[in-house]
Amino acid sequence: MTSPSLASLGWTNAFLSQLDPDELSLVPTRISALHRARIDGLTAGGPVTLPLTGTQQAGELAIGDWLLSDGTRVIRRLERKTELGRRAAGTGNALQLIAANVDTLFIVTSCNADFNPARLERYLALSAEAGTEAVILLTKADTSAKAEDYRTRAEALSRNLTAIPLDARDPKVAQTLGQWCRDGQTVALLGTSGVGKTTLTNTLTGLAAPTGDIRESDARGRHTTTTRALYPMTGGGWLIDTPGMRALALIDAGGGIDAVFQDVTELLGNCRFRDCTHEAEPGCAVLEAIADGRLDEGRLRRWQKLKQEDLYHSETPAEARDRQRKFGKQVKTSLAVKSRFKR
Repeated sequence: MTSPSLASLGWTNAFLSQLDPDELSLVPTRISALHRARIDGLTAGGPVTLPLTGTQQAGELAIGDWLLSDGTRVIRRLERKTELGRRAAGTGNALQLIAANVDTLFIVTSCNADFNPARLERYLALSAEAGTEAVILLTKADTSAKAEDYRTRAEALSRNLTAIPLDARDPKVAQTLGQWCRDGQTVALLGTSGVGKTTLTNTLTGLAAPTGDIRESDARGRHTTTTRALYPMTGGGWLIDTPGMRALALIDAGGGIDAVFQDVTELLGNCRFRDCTHEAEPGCAVLEAIADGRLDEGRLRRWQKLKQEDLYHSETPAEARDRQRKFGKQVKTSLAVKSRFKR
């Protein structure tokens, strides 16, 4: 097998321009797999394995990152073109990286009970915030008589969104998705377990990774992908498969949320009151749109939930203390008013 060129690996002038003159002799290396104390990488000269030493931490790197090395060790990481990340598990607001330098995010769901508009909107917001193009892939279309209905419902979640019903086992899938799987392009798969991500990976790459069964009751499956890695696709380009996600907590994704919910945000400036909460105020443009059928109320509530959640996850400790202090004052004021009325 011949070694890939830098261009076919996704190297562009945007990365080249980050190099200082004395770094031109270093080796551009793209991370293909991450381990606790080392990385596997791809270079124009072939695959390499490099140790992580000193202050270098695997948690600060992502599959798809471009590094510079001297052939034996990592020198530094180049700035990312795009960055996919979510809020890490726990009570803090740390970012957990998912993948880097992704051109297209394939959001994978199924034409069955797994189809969940609220979850898909989260994935779309993640993609929009990262600056990647999003495409929804509707697997198991061959087992559903309502595949086109699922497509219509999916494409209604955001403007100019493409949704494609398909059979993940069909060899023609590579041709169907060809415009996003070209030489030098990188795609990532994101979705819950059991939607056919591993099957799709096998079809696009020619691999034979094991797949798992799903429960008929809720269309949920077992995790068959446990790590992330960068794989070459048979038709060109690179694919990053990710473990199935039961939960996706957004962080610092306010712009991405608004981009997905443009039908909501475009109405906000038309409300009579600047601090309108869109609950019961007179002259609320959002409520008027719901009343006359231009906007679905569930869509508004999901936008509000995502915005509130993102604000909570993204605030600094100082902002959290300030919010809690203000909330405490509101509670005291409310209790004082209630006590006066009891007298």
